[in-house]
Amino acid sequence: MAVVEEAVTVESAPAPSTHTCRKCAHEVDEAAFAAELRVCTGCGHHSPLAAQEWIDHLADRGSFREIGKRLFSTDPLDFSVSGPYRDRLREAERRTGMQEAALAGEAQLDGRPVVLVSLEFDFLGGTMGSVVGEKVARAFEVATRRRLPVVSIIASGGARIQEGVLALMQMAKTAIAVSEHRAAKLPYISVLTNPSFGGTFASFGSLGDILIGEPGAQIGFVGARVVEGTIDEVIPKSERRAEAVIKNGMIDMIVERSFLRNRLAVLVSQLTPNRSDSWPTVQLAPTPKSTRTPVEVIRLARMPSRPRADAYVQRVFQSFSELHGDRCFGDDPAIVGGVANLQGHPVMLIAQSGEMKPMPEGFRKAQRLLRLAEKCNLPVVTLVDTRGAFPGMEAERRGVALTIGECLGMLARLPVPIVNVVIGEGGSGGALALGLADVILMQENAIYSVIAPEGAAAILLHDAARSEELLPALKLRSHDLLELGVIDDIVPEPPGGAQRDPDAAARQVLERVVHHLAALSTLKPKKLVQRRADRYRAIGRYERGIVRRARDIVARINPGAGTPPPKQL
Repeated sequence: MAVVEEAVTVESAPAPSTHTCRKCAHEVDEAAFAAELRVCTGCGHHSPLAAQEWIDHLADRGSFREIGKRLFSTDPLDFSVSGPYRDRLREAERRTGMQEAALAGEAQLDGRPVVLVSLEFDFLGGTMGSVVGEKVARAFEVATRRRLPVVSIIASGGARIQEGVLALMQMAKTAIAVSEHRAAKLPYISVLTNPSFGGTFASFGSLGDILIGEPGAQIGFVGARVVEGTIDEVIPKSERRAEAVIKNGMIDMIVERSFLRNRLAVLVSQLTPNRSDSWPTVQLAPTPKSTRTPVEVIRLARMPSRPRADAYVQRVFQSFSELHGDRCFGDDPAIVGGVANLQGHPVMLIAQSGEMKPMPEGFRKAQRLLRLAEKCNLPVVTLVDTRGAFPGMEAERRGVALTIGECLGMLARLPVPIVNVVIGEGGSGGALALGLADVILMQENAIYSVIAPEGAAAILLHDAARSEELLPALKLRSHDLLELGVIDDIVPEPPGGAQRDPDAAARQVLERVVHHLAALSTLKPKKLVQRRADRYRAIGRYERGIVRRARDIVARINPGAGTPPPKQL
């Protein structure tokens, strides 16, 4: 009889709950699905995590201490459209186990103290009313007072309609709290999950120094129903996905959920570095002697097999966190940038790819990264390799000259060390936009010129094909520029050029950069900026002789083509 009863019990036991993916219909055990952070193993679709689940995932076990725990919402407008607001609040509390749509507190993230803010979409769509705004503001105030970075997890439809303009004003309240945190030079990372919309995104959600999107997340200002109901425009869902938003330059990166905790830990460590660490001492190879003609050097500089920026990013730097977009128009692949580690020190790395001419959005991206470097006191390393900025009308319409000028102005006053390395071709203002620095290095077979030789020949000789005839006059070799006082040091290359041994070339770049950053790190910010200004103020004092020699060479090549030198002040 006991056996029969046991059989009946087994047969009547409830079946294990399963989850069916809304995207691919893949079924999985609910417990296994939760263990995978609610990411479908069939198609990779990211289902929502509850606010508490996010805290449990990101915070070190037992480290979370809630901020604003006793806050709860009332009904300031006595709102009853589509049902009493009070009833909807009580139902949301019952369903989620939370008093409001925000959960905030101090925590440890991989051993580093942070403040975490997490929104609960299942609580009235994660909308921001007075209590959510107050919790977020308090979280940033605590972070500012205790000098802690902030990480927020956004999942929201926007401002809460049931609280009217009171909810709208929370956008201003939270923006003020973020701005005070920013003024204290503390980092803020915002993670945008599905969905991230409206006033929540358009206030504290979008103000992060770094914006991270989850795969497939819908991100935008106004939801589809509102757009269709107000201006009768249909926006495809694909245009709001994180994958499209990053192409438009609005977010920095897309990170799968399983990798997010590690990525956040790396970024927090890079943006809050240990200031006590000293730079290592390196033994520099001697400055190489000049042995090649300008024609030979330019051919090596432009050789297709020559290592470009990506080769040095991989070999010289570690833990590179690439950041994308200008937060305005797009992401220019011609300029790559982000935070990286160099011999244990976080630095801001900005590099030109060498294969494409930079667009205005690339220079705007660089400016954004320079502002982050200033805020977090990160030294800047720039790698120059471009024949010049893109010169077409598309760039003109988007303000190419303006963005180059703004880069120069920003670099001039940046209160952190800047080391620039010309690794290939430094062409005109497009190169100088990243080239204003405390120390300028050039690889042995790199070139740097006021204009591409072909452009100079087109202007002076009326024939771009005769560019090699102008090379001696342009003084574009590293040895020429070291003699003129334009650059500070020459980085040796392997015999035959950097392309013969990229690893050896990278070691030489590493040693030179570390050596000069170590020297610059001893200078106070004010002294650094003044020294930089004095350096450029002195360049060109012998310009008359240089211009005259260039004019004489051009005249010998093409009599009558030379122009008189400008009158010296």
